[in-house]
Amino acid sequence: MTINKDTKILIVGLGLIGGSYAWALSSQGYEVGGMARRNEVIDYALDRGWIAHGRTDMDPYYIGQFDLIVFALYPQSLLEWLEKNQQYIKKGALLTDVTGVKRCIVYDVQKMLRSDLEFIGAHPMAGRESSGIENADKDIFKNANYIVTPTDANSPQAIDACMQLGKILGFRNISTLTPEKHDEMIGFLSQLTHCIAVCLMTCRDSESFVDYTGDSFRDLTRIAKINDRMWSELFLLNKDELVQQMDLFERQFQTLKQYIIDDNTAGMREMMRCSTEQRKRFEVRKDD
Repeated sequence: MTINKDTKILIVGLGLIGGSYAWALSSQGYEVGGMARRNEVIDYALDRGWIAHGRTDMDPYYIGQFDLIVFALYPQSLLEWLEKNQQYIKKGALLTDVTGVKRCIVYDVQKMLRSDLEFIGAHPMAGRESSGIENADKDIFKNANYIVTPTDANSPQAIDACMQLGKILGFRNISTLTPEKHDEMIGFLSQLTHCIAVCLMTCRDSESFVDYTGDSFRDLTRIAKINDRMWSELFLLNKDELVQQMDLFERQFQTLKQYIIDDNTAGMREMMRCSTEQRKRFEVRKDD
């Protein structure tokens, strides 16, 4: 399929990312519907014009109107939703998601899905430490990365449409990875960093340090303000990859620790020079 202004889009789950999708798409003239568990979430999105309509109940007629459905749900909730409601989805509809793990989702969904529907995984590498629709922002995707995770079961048309969605939303860089490579990458770039931030905030009582901290500690621990339900589920669903990345970090941390114990200035400086050069690659060029 090709996404155009006649494409009716449903966002299932209007939290931070789902709300941001809805806002970004509606602001460009797409007809967007929303589904959420609570009426106040639907009302919040309706009042701001982020959705044209919305429901909290699983109405078969409503679900069956849409050409493209984006699932902004926790992984297990996504599987449960499809198991109960895929029978109502319009024939030929394209389904995608925003979840932060792929191996445990993509293959299970594709295996259980009706033959006249297609699911392709996607991961917007954008977010904030605060959750909920009240923190949604249509500009959250600017300068961010968007990863499409196709499998052999996906058609070229579905891959193109999913990448087109990333362009419409305004992502800076759009790429493809297998679900396996995605989960390896995300274990290092996202999950490990959250683990480090959580451990740093909990390894000692930092309340007495609040009045003395500088930007370095605040910057490093920003993501420690964490959605415990979502992230604990993501950690466990990607446990094998995450544990490998934690082992990698522990070895490198131990190396630096030993340099300090041994008064090895040359080793420390070389490690810091390497760190500086590696970090330069991650700088976002605002003029791109």
